[in-house]
Amino acid sequence: MTREVGRSPDRERLELALQIAGLGEFEWDLSRDVLIISDRLSAITGLPAGEIPAEGGAAFDRFIHPDDREALAAEQKQHLQDGDSYEGRYRMIRPDDGRVQWMRTAAKIVRDEAGQAIRVCGVIEDVSRSRREEDQRMQLMAELDHRVKNVLAAVQALAQQTAKRTTSLDAFLQTFGGRLKAMASANELLTAARWRGAAIDHLAAAELGAIAPGQTSWEGPELFLTPRAANALSLALHELATNAVKYGALSVETGHVNLRWNARPGGGFELTWTESGGPVVASPARRGFGSTLLEQVTGRELNGDTQVDYRPAGVAVRLRAGPQAMADRPEVMPEAPVARVTETVPTSRGPASLKGARVLIVEDAVLLALELETGLSEAGAEVIGPAYELEEAMALLDQPIDAAVLDANLNGHSVTPVAEVLHQRRIPFVFATGYGETGGAPGGFEAPVIRKPYDVTQVAAAVAELLGNR
Repeated sequence: MTREVGRSPDRERLELALQIAGLGEFEWDLSRDVLIISDRLSAITGLPAGEIPAEGGAAFDRFIHPDDREALAAEQKQHLQDGDSYEGRYRMIRPDDGRVQWMRTAAKIVRDEAGQAIRVCGVIEDVSRSRREEDQRMQLMAELDHRVKNVLAAVQALAQQTAKRTTSLDAFLQTFGGRLKAMASANELLTAARWRGAAIDHLAAAELGAIAPGQTSWEGPELFLTPRAANALSLALHELATNAVKYGALSVETGHVNLRWNARPGGGFELTWTESGGPVVASPARRGFGSTLLEQVTGRELNGDTQVDYRPAGVAVRLRAGPQAMADRPEVMPEAPVARVTETVPTSRGPASLKGARVLIVEDAVLLALELETGLSEAGAEVIGPAYELEEAMALLDQPIDAAVLDANLNGHSVTPVAEVLHQRRIPFVFATGYGETGGAPGGFEAPVIRKPYDVTQVAAAVAELLGNR
């Protein structure tokens, strides 16, 4: 950097700092009523550089956005009367190209011995980018709040409808838990795509990929659904799969389910679910919530209709959706799930027994930790913990432990340090996580993964299986 003649090092450092900070300086000489605009400020605001008539401040105020002008003028007047500095944020309309920018002014008021303001010196910064980012954050928070409330309302309605149509607590927990996992699966895919949409084949893989290997197949073009339609289709596929496992083609080893879909000429899509090779089918004696969901809720959410045909050779379903259900291909595409995640599920051998087993629980959500503690204790385990923080968990590792249930993330901290100690001591553990890692267990550990929301019986069964394999 070559120093200009007559320019002091301090002045050079000041100008360099202003340049780096993106600030433009000004001076308002009240005694002469002139504004002195620097070249930097001219570039930032579009105002002419040099000395211009201040017109009592009107020369600058006329470029302030009309919605901000009155408040800014009143604040400025108040500071000139009795203040020594002021700072303000406002919108400015550039005089050169008409663009609206968010600006921040910070100024110091210089007074004479009588206390009269004689000069205002300050800097102005273009904060349009940070303002846009703040607006986006606020919009995202509002959207998140809206979605959370919608999800809670949907879960509440799902629980109420399921409860009205089940005759026992065990049946309710099993049915409701399955439907909740279907919602969670769709939500995971939507989150990975930044809530821009979800592909039908991803929804099919998430729901069918983990059940009856070799007995399910799906095929169709790459089509994307809106978040609302994706949730509806995920629930529909879950209901169909559940019924097929209980009563239909997937209840026997010879059965098969084929899922196909195609785009409709006028927009939307048509999907067919065909079961074959299973028991002889008859129309159900009563209509449950699953039938209502398929024929009414799903049809309306997809702006189409659903037809269920109980053929003796197997259930056949045709679902048609309108163009309102479709979405453009998201910019960020999640990987197609192969089989949800490696999950350990309860087997048909009856309730898991953990009698005498010392099981460490590491979970930062209090209600989930209490539920795990109750469930594992009922299975006969001696619960160690629960530990809600990483430090708590590390402190409990000195105790005798036979197995552990680990939440992958503890209030923003990875549970990996705990897992590493357990791995070194050859103590088996299960991950219970809300993260949608399709590549296996967090941290690359060879451990079962159970995704939230889960049934505590899944966790007990997974722990029992680990202890049985030792």
